[in-house]
Amino acid sequence: MSARPSRAGVTAPRGFQAGAARAGIKTPAARRDDLALVVSDVPAVAAGVFTTNLVQAAPVVWSRQVVRRGRRVRAVLLNSGNANACTGKAGDQATRASAAAVAVGLGCTPHEVLVASTGVIGVPFPVARLTAAVPALTRAVRADARGARAAANAILTTDTRIKQAVVQVRANGKTYTVGGMAKGAGMIHPQMATMLAVLTTDAPLRGAQAQKLLRNASDETFNTLTVDGDTSTNDCVLLLANGAAGGRIASGSAAETKLAAAMRQVCGELAEAVAADGEGATKVLVVQVRGARTAHDARQVARTIAASNLVKTAVHGGDPNWGRVLAAAGRAGVKLDPAALELSIGGHWVARKGAAHPAGERGAARHLRGKRVEIVLYLGAGAASGTALGSDLSAGYIRINAHYRT
Repeated sequence: MSARPSRAGVTAPRGFQAGAARAGIKTPAARRDDLALVVSDVPAVAAGVFTTNLVQAAPVVWSRQVVRRGRRVRAVLLNSGNANACTGKAGDQATRASAAAVAVGLGCTPHEVLVASTGVIGVPFPVARLTAAVPALTRAVRADARGARAAANAILTTDTRIKQAVVQVRANGKTYTVGGMAKGAGMIHPQMATMLAVLTTDAPLRGAQAQKLLRNASDETFNTLTVDGDTSTNDCVLLLANGAAGGRIASGSAAETKLAAAMRQVCGELAEAVAADGEGATKVLVVQVRGARTAHDARQVARTIAASNLVKTAVHGGDPNWGRVLAAAGRAGVKLDPAALELSIGGHWVARKGAAHPAGERGAARHLRGKRVEIVLYLGAGAASGTALGSDLSAGYIRINAHYRT
C-alpha cells in the first residue's frame, strides 16, 4: 500500500464528488444535514451487497434491482432519519421519486441512481421534503475532503462520529485509490455487509469483477462485525468504480490482488470504526479463533462469542470470565472438543485444556481495562482461523434504544 492521499473518504478517488443538504426528514425543524449524495463524473460500474433480512426497505429493493441490471450508475443518494422500511407501496413510490429527482439534477435516468436510507422503521417517508431539497443537494457536491466529510456526517443517526477510510495502491504503472464512508452504531449483525456504506474507486473494473471484490471484502470485514445481534432492514454496501485512473485490471492478475487488498483494508477500517462507535460502547472487542477445521467454523465461533451478551457485559465490567467465552463457543453450532479449548485475553492464558489457568487472570484483568480487548480461542481441531469484531455492552445501549423514537 502506498501513502494515503490528502483527500479523505469517497472523494479521494479521481472523478468523484460528494455533498450534503438538509431536508428535515426526521422533523422539519431538524438542524442537521440528513441527505448525502455521492456522484461520479462519468457513469460508473456498480456493485452492491444487501441485507438478508426478509423484511427489506424500499431502497434496498430498488438498489439491488439497479445493480442486477448491470447498467452503469452516476450517483448514490442516502438519507438519515427515516428507514423507508415497512412503508408499503407508498415507500416504493417514494424511492422512485427520490431517484428521479436526483436524476433530473444530474441529467441522467432514475435507474442510474442508487438509493439508501437509515432511521426509524415503519414511519411514512416524507418524500416531498426530500425532493424539495434535492436542488440544493446537487449544488452542494464538491470534489474535495469537505464534500466527503459533509456526506459522511449527513448519514449518521445514533453514531457519535463520522467514519471514513482511504487506501492507494500502485499497479501496472497506475495509482488506484479506494475510498469509503459508513454509518452504523446499532442494529449491527450483518449477514452480507452491514449498516450503510459507500465505496468509490477510480480503478477500471467490470461488473462481475467489482461484485466479486466487494463480496469478498465484505465477507472478510463487515460480515465479521456484530454490535447487538440485530440484522437491519436497510443494510447495504455499495461500490462505484468509474475507471478514471485508466489502465486495465485483468481478473486474477497481480493488479487485481492489490486492489482487492486495498478494498479489504478500507472495509476493515470502516468495520472497526463501527465497532468502536457501537451504541453505548466503551471498548472494541476483537475475537480471534484459531485451530479450527475450516475458516467458516472459525468465523462462526468468533461471531458467536462477540455477539454474546454475557461476554460483552463481562468485557464492559473488566471481568476475565473465561467460562462465558467457552460457553458461547459451545453453542456456535460447530463441532469441537471442550477438553482441547485454550483461551487467552490480551496474551494472558486464562484457560488451558478446557480448564482454568488462574495464573493469567490478573494480567487479563489489566488488559480488560483498555479500550481494545483481544480474545484468542484455540480449538485444537485444525489449522483454520477467523476473526470477529464487536463491542462491550453497557447501560448506554439501553438508554439509547429505550428512547429511540422519543
